[in-house]
Amino acid sequence: MDTEAQPTERDRSSCPSDSEAISDTEGQEGRSRFALVSRITEWLPGGRISLTLLVFLAFLLLLNTFVLRPFEIPSGSMESGLRIGDRVLVNKLAYRFGAEPRRGDVVVFDGTGYFGDADYIKRVVGVGGDHVVCCDKEGRIQVNGRSVDESTFLFPGDGPSTVRFDVVVPDGRLFVLGDHRSASSDSRDHLGSPGGGMVPVDDVIGRADWIVWPTAHWTRLHRPDAYARVPAAAAEGTHG
Repeated sequence: MDTEAQPTERDRSSCPSDSEAISDTEGQEGRSRFALVSRITEWLPGGRISLTLLVFLAFLLLLNTFVLRPFEIPSGSMESGLRIGDRVLVNKLAYRFGAEPRRGDVVVFDGTGYFGDADYIKRVVGVGGDHVVCCDKEGRIQVNGRSVDESTFLFPGDGPSTVRFDVVVPDGRLFVLGDHRSASSDSRDHLGSPGGGMVPVDDVIGRADWIVWPTAHWTRLHRPDAYARVPAAAAEGTHG
């Protein structure tokens, strides 16, 4: 005779299945989270509205710190594309994963120590190793021996530069100019200053990608084609 005790129907029903046990555990965790939120909302003046606002503000803070930053155009140095009072969104991740600023990019940078104690917005004309000259026989800027037609974005009536220069951009730095050349204090004005008017790439906050205010001026900022045919620095050979 088989003497092993056989479970009765009552015994089987009293032992919850694995799925029931898991379901009960998840339910307890869900209730715990709900209880925590309830306790927080009870403690905060304003309850759920205040909690929602705090979460939203924390999200904006993280976004502003690590991803996007609004920047208000302080002067007319980048007209007519960027006007005084325009607000642009600066992409802070543009150069954080191995990418480098490229000729034609509009960048925001910290000018402390060589431009002034403020943030600035300018267009990149030369990157590390580039030979930048003003001007060729037609009055155009040359980069690595290639003349650049900047007429599509220069302020109407402005020439490329009234200041003559012939510089080689050090590695890790940028040569930057404003689009409104006659109203811009940029690399040309600091050639004799520490750093030679070149902006350290490490001080670039990010790339200006969008004009977001005023809404009538809403647009994406594109890198112009004017620099597309500029050869790499090594292609020009030895600089004279």
